[in-house]
Amino acid sequence: MAKQGAESTEYRVLARKYRPKNFAELKGQDALVRTLTNAIETGRIAHAFMLTGVRGVGKTTTARIIARALNCEKGPTPTPCGACEQCKAISEDRHVDVLEMDAASHTGVENIRDLIDTVQYAPVSGRYKIFIIDEVHMLSKGAFNALLKTLEEPPVHVKFVFATTEIRKVPVTVLSRCQRFDLRRIDAGVLEAYFGELLAKEKVTAEPGAIALVSRAADGSARDGLSLLDQAISREQGKITEAGVRDMLGLADRAVTLDLFEALMKGDTAGTLGLLDSLYKAGAEPLMVLQDLLDLNHYLTRVKVAPETAKDKALPEAERVRGAELAKNLSIPVLTRAWQMLLKGVSEVSYAQNTQNALEMILIRLLYVSDQPTPGDVLKQLKDGSTVSMGGGAPAGGGAPRGATVMRSVSAVSATAQAIAEPQEGQAVAINSFAEAVALFGVKRQVLLQQQISNFVHLVKFERGHLAVRVKEGAPQNLIGQMSERLKEWTGERWIVSLSREQGEPTLGERIQTEAQSVMDDVKSSPVVAEALKIFPGAKIIDIRTKS
Repeated sequence: MAKQGAESTEYRVLARKYRPKNFAELKGQDALVRTLTNAIETGRIAHAFMLTGVRGVGKTTTARIIARALNCEKGPTPTPCGACEQCKAISEDRHVDVLEMDAASHTGVENIRDLIDTVQYAPVSGRYKIFIIDEVHMLSKGAFNALLKTLEEPPVHVKFVFATTEIRKVPVTVLSRCQRFDLRRIDAGVLEAYFGELLAKEKVTAEPGAIALVSRAADGSARDGLSLLDQAISREQGKITEAGVRDMLGLADRAVTLDLFEALMKGDTAGTLGLLDSLYKAGAEPLMVLQDLLDLNHYLTRVKVAPETAKDKALPEAERVRGAELAKNLSIPVLTRAWQMLLKGVSEVSYAQNTQNALEMILIRLLYVSDQPTPGDVLKQLKDGSTVSMGGGAPAGGGAPRGATVMRSVSAVSATAQAIAEPQEGQAVAINSFAEAVALFGVKRQVLLQQQISNFVHLVKFERGHLAVRVKEGAPQNLIGQMSERLKEWTGERWIVSLSREQGEPTLGERIQTEAQSVMDDVKSSPVVAEALKIFPGAKIIDIRTKS
């Protein structure tokens, strides 16, 4: 007897103490409540129910309410009395005809066979024999197969209620034999009102901002929210304050988050790092700071595309006033770029040894691109023919910043090679450089010869009527002779092409390739291009075209 008395005074957590006992007490699941109520009142009760949703929204609770509704002595009724022996036995988990099984620890086919063996027997005391299987997606393939036939044609006195958080892992053959209900995440406003009622019953005072924070942190789960409330009550011992809850959750103050985001978008390095340092000293978790910035970024984007969002009276004053002003000064491309960089940073912070340092590096990257044009701005400026400014300041030596213009003019070598026009018939061509000599082969449609000269011939010395060259290994045997003959034919002058053992200049092809690589390196080092490649993983620069 003493033991029973001790148990009666033992503290029960809020999630168990205030577990809903009927459909009316279920929060945020109006569609499910309406459907089940109508089904029970009209006698159209399915033989199997599939309840799915995220953790803590009431799947197992709903399963037990269904068991009470079907076995209540008033019964079947959508409003079980909770006072009869049947309701009490189910509430206390001692009803012989309501069997609850956790599929996470009973995954095998033998567990399901044991269950099936009891199906054929009539209920002992209740109206129905009800099998509740939690986390049903954990059953093995063999267990699902063993269940199929019984699930399709169960005895009239048997009902199945399944609950799962992973509906996609449940075979379609099982789903097709069940009446499915998707339990929604509970709205933060509904949770806030619910938690306020429970705190009043517990005679605990709390600041409205504190309850709102817990409701948001619950992420649609009543059980998670009640667990946080339990923690807050134990921590505060008196009145639950907003500051205390922020400290407990490791959250940054919303006004500070707005200050931090604004400093980031302005490129204010000192302000950003100062605010981040103060948050760290106050105990804010780096991952939570990053999540707060993501939430604010999402909110500002919504305000940008739907300004009426900022008029929601449920939002804190800081968000409604400052958020609307901040959104007005930021464009969608800038907000989208910030979102992508912050989102990528979540995994970096999660896996970093020093999470604070990882967060600082992410914010520094954001600071660096704060004055950079978006890829769309770059394309627009290129289309308009204007110079694309990359920002970031000039180098120490002065002059334009490296990569200040994405597109540059063609190289001097390439320009020279294209400078010779098609001569009139019978008109001699004057050759004043090796590049012009090579270009002449292209003008005369001798493309193969031109390519061979560009790839295999190193110029050692150029004089009018005389070329001293070194030929690379692998060149065609008659290449020197053909060069001499064609130049004499086209210029009307005798051209001697002699072989030399000196190193000479790089081939024309090598010079053009070197310059092309230099242009490619400059383009890749451009902050805008680098950012574009980050936004589109796997993208490559295939070609660079100059604007005439």
